[in-house]
Amino acid sequence: MREFFGASMRVAPRAYIFMFARPGEYFDVPRGFCFFKNYIWEVLLMYRTLFCNDIRDEHIGRTVQLAGWVDVVRDHGGVIFIDLRDYTGVTQVVVHDESLLANVNRETVISVEGVVEKRAEETINAKIATGEVELVASKLVILGKSHNMLPFEVRASRQSKDELRLKYRYLDLRNPKNHDNLVKRSKIIRFLRDKMEGKNFLDVQTPILTASSPEGARDFLVPSRKHPGKFYALPQAPQQFKQLLMVSGFDRYFQIAPCFRDEDARADRSPGEFYQLDFEMAFATQEEVLDVCEDVIYDTFKTFSDKKVTPKPFRRITYAESMMKYGSDKPDLRNPLIICDLTEFFSDVDFPAFKGKPVRGIVADCRGKSNKFFEDSLKFATSSEVGLGGLGYITLKDGVFAGPIAKFLSDAKKSEIIDITGVKEGETLFFICDDKKDDTEKKAGHIRTWLAKKEQLDLIRDDAFEFCFIVDFPMYEIDEETGDTIFTHNPFSMPQGGMEALLGDDPTQVLAYQYDLVCNGIELASGAVRNHDIDVMKKAFEIAGYSEDELKRRFNALYTAFQYGAPPHAGMAPGIDRMVMLLTDEEKILDVIAFPLNGNAQDLLLGAPSEVTNQQLEDVHLLGSTNALADRQAAMPGAKRHSEKRSTFSNAQQLNQLALTDEEESTMQGIFKAMSESEAALASVDTENVEEMIYVMPMTNVLREDERVQPFTRESLLEGAPARSEDSWQVPRLVK
Repeated sequence: MREFFGASMRVAPRAYIFMFARPGEYFDVPRGFCFFKNYIWEVLLMYRTLFCNDIRDEHIGRTVQLAGWVDVVRDHGGVIFIDLRDYTGVTQVVVHDESLLANVNRETVISVEGVVEKRAEETINAKIATGEVELVASKLVILGKSHNMLPFEVRASRQSKDELRLKYRYLDLRNPKNHDNLVKRSKIIRFLRDKMEGKNFLDVQTPILTASSPEGARDFLVPSRKHPGKFYALPQAPQQFKQLLMVSGFDRYFQIAPCFRDEDARADRSPGEFYQLDFEMAFATQEEVLDVCEDVIYDTFKTFSDKKVTPKPFRRITYAESMMKYGSDKPDLRNPLIICDLTEFFSDVDFPAFKGKPVRGIVADCRGKSNKFFEDSLKFATSSEVGLGGLGYITLKDGVFAGPIAKFLSDAKKSEIIDITGVKEGETLFFICDDKKDDTEKKAGHIRTWLAKKEQLDLIRDDAFEFCFIVDFPMYEIDEETGDTIFTHNPFSMPQGGMEALLGDDPTQVLAYQYDLVCNGIELASGAVRNHDIDVMKKAFEIAGYSEDELKRRFNALYTAFQYGAPPHAGMAPGIDRMVMLLTDEEKILDVIAFPLNGNAQDLLLGAPSEVTNQQLEDVHLLGSTNALADRQAAMPGAKRHSEKRSTFSNAQQLNQLALTDEEESTMQGIFKAMSESEAALASVDTENVEEMIYVMPMTNVLREDERVQPFTRESLLEGAPARSEDSWQVPRLVK
């Protein structure tokens, strides 16, 4: 329709697009009253006038238009009901004319027009917001067709295998829970931005293409087209850039930073990519950083969850105390079990298994538990996950200790252990012992966690977020394989005590200004006061085996910048993905990321990683005559050639997905070496200049006259099977 209007025009409260005669003038007119003057216009009806979750009693009798996906179709004989879904919710649509539904399947996208009516009393659905009304359809248009057969039911997609969900992620994200997770993620990130800007932090984006630096994980590398044989690295974190911003004179920086690390997946860690609330502060102490983190995190969790949140200030627990009491530097404080040190107690007890070794104890109320519970605890303790040689325990019954270790304790020692541990009537005291202090603490932590599980003593409350800061991490540790002194965590941390501490006799006694934020046993954030003093930095790296030349080469930008006036600075980086996991009550990180990789670091939706064309490889000098890597290797005398294949053993280990112990790997390496030497010996034999030794014998068929007998039973053949599936050997899949 095209007309000329005079002074004004009144538009009914429905949504239209007005296209005016003047070139390029298009206006989106919302519902309501609008006035236009002296324009030529054309009216085009939009796909919807309301969202699916909008209609209420006040819309009864009105003609409205909805658009969305067909969630459910129910045929009640003459009347068909459709649950129509969009991103806001669901509305029931009533269809009396069956012809409107030709070619309409589940997940078909439609636009439907009709009158809103009150539902009959017996059909009201109190479970949905629109449950008291329904739309009686008069018109229906298909906007997007859908296959009749779906790979899974959208509403039940979370029950499908992860591989299938990720392949059809666009369907999986239509699931209301998955959809709500991403909406909540967006709101959380917006809230975090507002909090940081309210504290005068400046949002600065740092580069994605940068230089490789040793930050604890493998880099993702990007070959350079402009610089043959050289590579960019995707940042494992904006570590150096945020420190350089402080040197540049910026006082407070933050960003929602993408970080890239080539590391294996876990339930709470996506392989490849993750996001963190990265922030840094100039002229800041450790406590000032913790105060900012505490305030932002507390307000975020109070805003987006109804669970109890640890009141401010969060507990500060030293690394040493955390390892001693909880057996972990990521303690779950919802678990009430506490580990105690019994090393000194057993120093004068004649029990050979504990003699001269660190011993830890855990008191737990195991009343009512059967013998199977204690058998299961022993199985777990001696499993490969924990690696203890055994698990001792005694139980206090009627004032008397019962258990295998009780007979080694005198009456005086029994009284003493009650005083030390606080064990009460009916409770059990478990003993954990290993050769090394660190190993004993970690294994005691495994036992503490196992005992508190729902399947065991069910001690973990699921209605609370228990926060704490772990502080005073050791600066250095000894590498068990090489015996070298290495950095425990971030090499750029400031040592407590500065240069004086570094000049001491034992580097492992030096503590760093490093800190973690832990929530319910999950490391939510990590940070440090940075080492901004160039002399202290050189000494710190020297202890870890880095020369000044190597420090300058690897971290040239920081090394140089710190010689032009670097302020004291500190920072932290809470993980966004883990934060959203906790706030959405999800156990798997893939449920809070829009398009995650699978556990094998593959994008099943788009097919990454994928092969590329030879031309693309040629462009970045990785193929043919421009193979810069081959040229570089050829120019390095004595260097191992890039084109050399990995060892047969390494390939076999990767192909079969084997995880071998050091002893097993050494044995297998010896076997493969012997095979390789035999192969080389055979290859060196001259088979060219010898007389042929071939004689063709005539062939005759001979039929056996004896009766074949199976000398072994199937069961005897299966006795040596490492694993069985029904009545057959179970062998590992060669390719996952």
